[in-house]
Parts: sequence; structure tokens; C-alpha cells
Amino acid sequence: MKHAILKAFVTGTVALATPVSAMAQNDSASQSADIDALIARMTLDEKIGQLVQRMGGRSKSLNSRLGPEELDKVRRGEVGSYLHVAGADALRELQRVAVEESRLGIPLLFSMDVVHGYRTIFPVPLAMAASWDPEVAERHARIAATEASAAGLHWTFAPMVDIARDPRWGRIVEGAGEDAYLGSRMAAAQVLGFQGTDLSAADTIMAGTKHFGAYGAAEGGRDYAGAEVSERAMRETYLAPFRAAAEAGSASYMTAFNALNGVPTTGNEDLLRTMLREEWGWNGLLLSDWRAVEELMAHGVAGTRSDAARLALEASVDMDMVADVYAGDLKEAIKGDPALLPLLDQAVRRILDAKRKLGLFVDPYKYHDAAREAEVILSSDHRAAARDIAERSFVLLKNEGDILPLTKGAQKIALVGALADDALSQLGSWRAQGRAEDVVTLRAALEAAHHNVVFAPGTDARTDDVTDIPEAVAAAESSDLIVLALGEDYDWSGEARSRSSLELPGRQLALFEALAATGKPLVVVLMGGRPLAIPEVAEKADAVLETWLLGIESGPAIVDTLFGDNNPGGKLPASFPRTTGQVPVSYDHLPSGRPADPDLSKDTARYMDQPITPLYAFGHGLSYTRFSFGEPSVDRSSIPANGGEVTIALDVTNDGARAGDEVVQLYMRDPVASVSRPVQQLRGFRRVTLQPGETKRVSFTLSADQFALWSREGEWVIEPGEIELMVGSASDDIRGRVSVTIDGTGRGSIAPAAIPTRSKVQ
Repeated sequence: MKHAILKAFVTGTVALATPVSAMAQNDSASQSADIDALIARMTLDEKIGQLVQRMGGRSKSLNSRLGPEELDKVRRGEVGSYLHVAGADALRELQRVAVEESRLGIPLLFSMDVVHGYRTIFPVPLAMAASWDPEVAERHARIAATEASAAGLHWTFAPMVDIARDPRWGRIVEGAGEDAYLGSRMAAAQVLGFQGTDLSAADTIMAGTKHFGAYGAAEGGRDYAGAEVSERAMRETYLAPFRAAAEAGSASYMTAFNALNGVPTTGNEDLLRTMLREEWGWNGLLLSDWRAVEELMAHGVAGTRSDAARLALEASVDMDMVADVYAGDLKEAIKGDPALLPLLDQAVRRILDAKRKLGLFVDPYKYHDAAREAEVILSSDHRAAARDIAERSFVLLKNEGDILPLTKGAQKIALVGALADDALSQLGSWRAQGRAEDVVTLRAALEAAHHNVVFAPGTDARTDDVTDIPEAVAAAESSDLIVLALGEDYDWSGEARSRSSLELPGRQLALFEALAATGKPLVVVLMGGRPLAIPEVAEKADAVLETWLLGIESGPAIVDTLFGDNNPGGKLPASFPRTTGQVPVSYDHLPSGRPADPDLSKDTARYMDQPITPLYAFGHGLSYTRFSFGEPSVDRSSIPANGGEVTIALDVTNDGARAGDEVVQLYMRDPVASVSRPVQQLRGFRRVTLQPGETKRVSFTLSADQFALWSREGEWVIEPGEIELMVGSASDDIRGRVSVTIDGTGRGSIAPAAIPTRSKVQ
């Protein structure tokens, strides 16, 4: 019946007041015909309106711009989407205006950057990547979607899947770190969590995978700066997580701010239309980042706003975020070049199709249930999940003499560091609707769990004030041990938060040195959103626990871990440099004709003043127990290049007295190829829980496609020869090696890092 109503509407046999919300979820051919018929009835202004995303407010003042003038734009069909809006009741009314008071009744899309939680704030994405557990990423996204959808939202601008090899770049906090394979698995998991298996369900939202291109390769780690990246690096590394997200069904992408090899991403037709859409076959909704269409003029590739509109539309950017370039200037561009009209229709079709997939043409109000909003947001179950995920995100960097876990008892603890009592910082960047009052800090949790605690802030990350350091030293001297919170607060990482130095900000190092000089046992709780250069801390502290920024349950999770109720099992998703000048120091670098040698009389690929190795390598992470690895074996010594598979298996044993998690990591190396290959590449991992004395057998099955490389001829090629497979506890802690031979030559299809490796634990 609804489908018939729409048919009548688009053919003009019913009154114009009949809403388009009558569209049913029919077969794909019928749905396409319905959308085509609707487009045929749209005026040029209404088509352009669908391409316009406007601000409904600001991130700290949602819905504040939805006054009478704005509602009139909705009535005229001049808006397709809003961001910085939320609230079931408020958005129901806004949607009502769109579907009941506009000529065509097309529903709006409501969006927000829900990056690591809506109101229930989880660890920052880099921390969740440290879990090396895609189920963590999926679980968080599922809860975030549940809360965001209950607040009336349809669309999030997440996951951010940019590979970041330079920790000076502030937005490393939003992604999964330096590795394409780990990043791909986290990307796919989040897409599944946000979108579920049915995008039209009322508790799912559309993923907005970002920022398409090589945004994380920005020159010097400076946000928004251009990137010069080879096609091989693009294909094999930077684009792999985007391809994994596409394979997982990501319904939308967002373009990057920066220029790639001289061409701004938002106007890069080769990258967006040719590669993403035509080569990959992806046909979802493509959105610019904030004012990025307008910024094509600042990049120097567009002389006018009309030129910018034309370039973006030609590149296949469907929606213009807040710049109003499409709204104000696309008509002029079309007047000058009518060949843009079919491209406009394509963009409108993709936007309408996204709204259809969300089920908005069937029920535009299904996301607007105030009762559900009140029930699910910040529920006890969601808080429990936040604590569990936080506990899986810790990385134990150092534990000299097994000082951790601490003993519960009468010992007096000096808790030092302003970050220990900083609730706001634990929310991290892009905290959506997270509130400081929802956070349980380390200070609050430790004082609740341990009766003999003295707190002294010492100094913080934002000032050079050292006047309170003597008080902190006195507290330490009167205590049995020190727990020192160091690192970055929330405003040191995130968008536009690049740093020239990776050392501890402020006078925190002076505080550390003063406390270390007391001779008291010293446990450092390292907080922040990026790898830091902390050689002094690594040398002098008895233990270093990387806690990142963990969200609303940070304090209880840290206390549980300090006292051994939780055994840390995370691993680093990005290498920690010894100094800022060592950056980049990623593990999967290319070999050198003159490998690094500490002998300074030899001319080799090293520094005069520092080792070539990182302070803490990718994949590093300790435990309160010890694990041993058996010798790995493969089920065959050779596989055909076309369709071949190999399984590598090994035993892993917990040799200690505590239950714990080990992340078994599988790396590969192609020692002889047509192009120089990285010294290591991650190709599989599995987090395994083992009881004391328990042994489990872990296996990984790889396809020949996962050994492909991007050739000099510009295609995925599987070359014959030997492949070395390595298993270990970290990239610099390899426990066993085996080899397999590729027979013949084959063709790959997608980036090997985007292909999931099957694993099994027995």
C-alpha cells in the first residue's frame, strides 16, 4: 500500500502534501525506480538542497541554530542533513517539519562525531586498538550506536581509520596507530558495530569512515598539511583500512582535509571517483570534511566558490559539510557547465539511497523515542562495558622486579600528578555528549579502594609552575610508594593538536626527577593520546603502565589493574620513540643496503647519538604472568599462487601463577621480490586468555592473496619464492620462524592488509 502511494505521488496523481515517507523496503529494482521517479520531480534547488549539510548548533550548544529562518530552509527543501544536533524530542520536531511541511517531504539525516561513545564514553580509539581485540571495537560501537540512535541520530563520522606513523600528528589518538593490518581489523569491527546487520533497525546508525586518502601522512605531523605518498604506500598501507571498511559495508566515507601528492582530496577525481567508486565498486554516500569544499580555494586549485563546487562534484563528493558552497554556488557552476547535471543526479541518488537504507522513507520518526532515550543512555550495563573495555586497553610497558601488582594492605601511597584528578581529560577528544561529572577519576577510585592515600598534584601538563613540587616530594617521602600520573591532558591530542616535541609537556619531567630522587618505589601511570618520548621515565621508574585516556570508568579500571584484579594484556598499536627526532620509527620499515650497526666507524643507517630501535616497539606489552611459545609449524611447505592457503600453528603456555592474556602476533617477510619489501608485516593476531599452567594451540590460516604486493606495473601480484612467517609477543620479540614457498605467479585483488586472517584457539 505504501509503495503504491509513493508511485502515485511521483507520477503526480496525488496531492503534493503526501509525504515521501511512504516508500517501502521493496526489491532493489523497485526501490531504484522509486528514487529515480522522485529525482525526476525535484527542482534544481531541491536537488542541490539534498547535497547540503548545515550546522544545527555547535558541539557545546546543540540545536542552538534551529530558529525560524533555519526551519524555513527545511520547508523549502534546501537542507539534506544537519550535524551538531541531538535529542529525541527536538529532532522529532525538526524531522516533522521536513516530512510534513516541505513540498517533497524528504526526511533529513542527523549526524554527530560519535567517535568513542555518545554519553557513555569509552577509551579513546588508540587505546581500544591497544586491546588488539576487534570485539572490543565492535562492542563499543554497538553501544555507541544504541545511545546515539536513541538520541535521534542517524549517522556518525567514525571510525577514523587513518594510518599514523608520526605521533606528532594530533589525530593519531582517533585511529588504530601505525599498522595497516591492525587498523583494518579495527575499522571493519567498528563499521559492523555501528551499522549491525540491518541498517534500517532503529538502534543502528550509518558509519562515516574517515578521512579518505592519506590524512595521517601529513608532512611533519602537522594537521591539515599536505602528504607526498607513493602509490605503493597508498595502496598497501594507507588505503588498506578503508578497503576493509568497504568490505564490511561502510555506508559512507568522509574526505580528508589535506592534499595528496599536490591534489586536495576533496577535489581529487582520480582518488575518489576513479579509484573508490569505479575501481572498488563502492557506491555509498561521500561527504566532505568541515568546510573542505570551500578550502579548495585556499589549496590553490579553485579560483572561485563556483570552481570549488564543480571540482568537488566532479570528484563525486555528494555532500558539502557546512560550507554552503553547493548551496550558494553549485547552480552557477551548472549554468556554466550543464554536463554537471548528471553528476548532481548521481549525488542526489546516493543520498536518497542512504536515507532509504536507514528506513527513513518507511518511518522517519523511528529514531525519535524519548522513552528509549531515557532508558539506554548511560545505563548501568553500558558503564560496566566501559570499565571492561578500559581494562582490556592497558599496556604494561615496564615492571622492574614485579613491583606490580601492588599489595593491598596498610602501605601508604602517595598519589601524585594533576592528571590523577582530571575528570575532563579522561573523556579525551571528540567526547560527543560525555560529561566530566560522569567520570570516576584515578584519585576518586584509589581513595575509595585504599584507606591510606595522600594526594599532591605536583604540576600539570599546561604550565611551567613548579611551586607545588616540594609538597609532592614531601608526600612521597612520608609514604611507602609513589603512584605518579604523567602525560598529556585531553587538549594535547586530537584535531589541530599536533606537537613539535613528544617529550612530557610542562614541567612534568622535573616532577618525575624529583620523585625518583627520593628512592621510593615509583609506579608511573602514563596518560594521553599518543606515544611519548620518555627515556628518563623508562630508565628510572620501577613500573610504567600506559593507560591512555580511558573514558568514564578510567579510575576504577586503573585501580583494578594496579592491585592485580585485572591483569594488563594490551599491546602497543604504535611504536614509542626514544626522542622526537627519531620519528618516524614504525616497525615495518624497508630494509637498507647498509643495515644499522652501532659501530660508528661504519657508514650505516643509524643515528650518531641514538640507537635506531624504538624505546618501546610496536606490539610490545608485558603481563603480570609469563608466557612461553612452542615451535611453530606449517601444514604444508608450499602453496600455489592462485587459491593456495597455509596454516601456521603453535602452542602458547602460561608459565606463571596468574591468569592472563597474551596476544600472539603473526608477521611475514618476503626476502626477495621485484621491489624491496618491509622487514616485517603484521598478518594476524589473536588475544588468548590462559589460566596458570594452561597451554592452548593457536593457529592462523593465510591465503596466497595475503602475500601480494603492488607491482611496478600498477597491479596486485603474487610472486613466486620463499615467504618467512614469524610468530612472537611483539614485533621485536619473535619467538619462532618457519618458511613457505609460493609456487607460480598469481593475481591479487585488494590490499593484503585488508584481508582478514582466520585464526583458531584450541
